[in-house]
Amino acid sequence: MSRREGSLEAPQADSSVSLLPPLEAKIRQTHSLAHFLTKYAEQLLQEYVQLQGDPFGLPSFSPPRLPVAGLSAPAPSHAGLPVHERLRLDAAALDALPPLLEAVRRRQAELNPRAPRLLRRLEDAARQARALGAAVEAVLAALGAANRGPRAEPPAAAAAASAASGVFPAKVLGLRVCGLYREWLSRTEGDLGQLLPGGPA
Repeated sequence: MSRREGSLEAPQADSSVSLLPPLEAKIRQTHSLAHFLTKYAEQLLQEYVQLQGDPFGLPSFSPPRLPVAGLSAPAPSHAGLPVHERLRLDAAALDALPPLLEAVRRRQAELNPRAPRLLRRLEDAARQARALGAAVEAVLAALGAANRGPRAEPPAAAAAASAASGVFPAKVLGLRVCGLYREWLSRTEGDLGQLLPGGPA
């Protein structure tokens, strides 16, 4: 059966992966998933922008960087942390993203009810964030660095995303959430790459 566009299936690992030590195989598999989802997130962001109308698609448009409750962009100082600390931050962000993406999907269902592919992509993105977050947690556990600390409450962040009043602020907030999804996936891919043999020191 051929894979439909935007399928959630991760690329199948080749048979040589089974010959690798279990930890390295887990890291490679999770890195491949992050790489695959980063490309998907770029497609989601492009489609989101295309469907919001002017001024979102205009080259001169510079949307305000609205704060998103419960989630911020990766900080430059993130790069200076030990890799397991970076992965903990990645896992926390991936944990916060699904309710935010679901809130954006609900708002877009009101604003763009005739855009089923965008709505499906947003729904898929929430599942993808959960799947990658669980995979990163598994890598942390295998490294003996699992995060057992308290997590931020995602419902509050989702409620804040849903509460954006007015059509334009809601569209801008949705754009911000989709952008953060892409940024955190890209950061997670890079952080996992640090653990691969031959990766940056």
